[in-house]
Order: sequence, then structure tokens, then C-alpha cells
Amino acid sequence: MDFTILIIIIALALLFDYINGFHDAANSIATIVATKVLTPFQAVLWAAAFNFAAYFISRYWIGEFKIGNTIAKSVDESFITLEVILAGLIAAIIWNLATWKLGIPSSSSHTLLGGFMGAALANAGAFSAVINGETIDVINYSKVVPTFLFIFMAPLVGMVVAYLITILILNICRKANPHKADKWFKKLQLLSSAMFSLGHGGNDAQKVMGIIGAAVICYHMNIGDPAYANLESADRFAHFVDDWAWVPLVSFVFIGLGTLSGGWKIVKTMGSKITKVTPLEGVAAETAGAVTLYLTEHLGVPVSTTHTITGSIIGVGVTKRVSAVRWGVTISLLWAWILTIPVSAVLAGIVYYLLKLFV
Repeated sequence: MDFTILIIIIALALLFDYINGFHDAANSIATIVATKVLTPFQAVLWAAAFNFAAYFISRYWIGEFKIGNTIAKSVDESFITLEVILAGLIAAIIWNLATWKLGIPSSSSHTLLGGFMGAALANAGAFSAVINGETIDVINYSKVVPTFLFIFMAPLVGMVVAYLITILILNICRKANPHKADKWFKKLQLLSSAMFSLGHGGNDAQKVMGIIGAAVICYHMNIGDPAYANLESADRFAHFVDDWAWVPLVSFVFIGLGTLSGGWKIVKTMGSKITKVTPLEGVAAETAGAVTLYLTEHLGVPVSTTHTITGSIIGVGVTKRVSAVRWGVTISLLWAWILTIPVSAVLAGIVYYLLKLFV
């Protein structure tokens, strides 16, 4: 039975990965489509290629998957069961599809994290429990708190960096021929979009990998596999990456395939509803978003690419004037971001209780 549930989890995780791709496709291509540098089809093809290329950077250059490890360790393993992971995934898929249908750029990352934590809390029936005479927290706060903080920090960092880059470019190019400068920035948008797509792939594909890793480790521990049982908890994820080497590769493939499917309602929100974007501003926003994603990947903090690029686009808009940003749209997005984790957690708790009736 456990092996069947593990296979279902892997299949659903890859489905989530695919949905994440088309849900978040807008993040790296919204500005490049809005400025008509590429057609929508060319843009998703471009983004998908670099989403997948991020695998080789994480695997062979960085040499580890820090974000995947953070997700896998966000809940104490004493409270992780295959049913918990399955319930969290189902809840995350439901919320992701609902927000995609409504055209809301919510965070796939926080949806997944909220679902995982909510199902674990439902399993424990409390925020902590006494095991072998020791009180253990269900949630690993050292991993989760930085992720919560970056709900607000990621867009803020993106906004500040985008503002500074835009001001710098405007000063450097103040005597340039506007027509020639515009042509140059259209070409540079290809580079900045590629950089952001690399960050998106490296960040988001690892989250699914982390969930699959948690399930695989749980399965091997349940069957008493000494290769996992004899390892320290901190070393099990690294062993999983080597033992199931196809999982990281396939995770990056599926996010690329999802990006190819697009997500045009969200492209419209990101590319035009927050603020009007020129090629110069597109370069600044995407570069700022990429810098933020690379920084957080280095720190091992799973952030939302949606939050990051939205903050960057706002930073670009503020350089013109504060009123250039449509703050009504932005505030609506902020509410969606704040509600994502608790809504996903509650939904996952409900799904967990329903699963326990049948599994």
C-alpha cells in the first residue's frame, strides 16, 4: 500500500510541477510579451528552455539543491507520513488551479508549503507533541520562518533593486538616442528574461523535488531500509538526491513543459495591469528579479517568483512616479499572497481527514 501511495505522490508532484510551470510562466515573460520583443509562443519557448537549463547549474555548478532540502525539512519527520504528503499535494493543486482560473498571481511555493504544514498539523492534532518524553514542534520553524519573512522581503528586495537599476540605466543613457536605446534594450530583454527564467527553474523545480524527497525518505524509513535509517536526519536528503538521481532531472523537465503551456490570464495581469512597461524597464525588472532569486537560492530560502517579479515591476513603476503603479491591483495581490499559506493549510487539513476515511 505504501509503495502505491508513493507512486501517486510522485505523479501528483510532477503534475503540480507542470501546473507551477504554466501558472508562473508569466513571471519571466510578462514584460517581454508586453514590450512585443517576442510573440507569446516564442516567449514561453525561451522561458521553458532556461527553466530546464537551471538543472545543470544547480547540479553541477552550485552542487546541491538547498531549496529542495528546505522544503523537505519544513516539517519534523516524526509527523510526516505518506498520507500527510499526499493531502498537502492535493490541496496545493486545488489552490493553484483555482488561482490560475481567476488570474491571480499567487505563489505556488507557498501553496505547497502551506499544504504540507497543514496536513502535518492535522496528523499531529496540535502544533507540538511529546515523543519519547521530549516535546517536538510539528513545524521546523528555523526552516519555515525565513520563508514567511520573505513573503514580504522578496518583493521589497526586488522593488529596491529594480528601482536602483532603473535609475542607474537612466543616468547612463540620458544622452542616448531614444530610438537606438529602445532597440538595444529590446535585445537586452532576451538576456534579462533568460536570467530570470534560470532563477525561476532553479527555485521552483526544487520545491517539488523536496516534496518527492520527503515522500521517498518516509517510504524508505517505513520499510526499515538501513541505507536511510542508519543516516543522520540531515544527511538523508543528500542520499535521496544521489539514490533517486532521476527525480531532480524530471522535476526540471516538467516545470519547463508547464511553462510551454503558458498562462495568458496571468501574463496580462503581470505585463500590463500593475504598470506600463518599456523595454528598458523590462530589463531592469527582470534583472532585479533574477538577482533576488539567485540570492535566495544561495541562502536556501524558497521564495515566490511571483512575489519577486511583482515587486520588481513596482520598483520600475515608482521611478516614473508613485501614481504610475496601480496600487489597487497591487493590494489585491498582497492579500492573495498573505492568504495563500493559511488557506492551503486549512484545505490540506480537510483533505487529510477525508483521506484517512479511505486510506
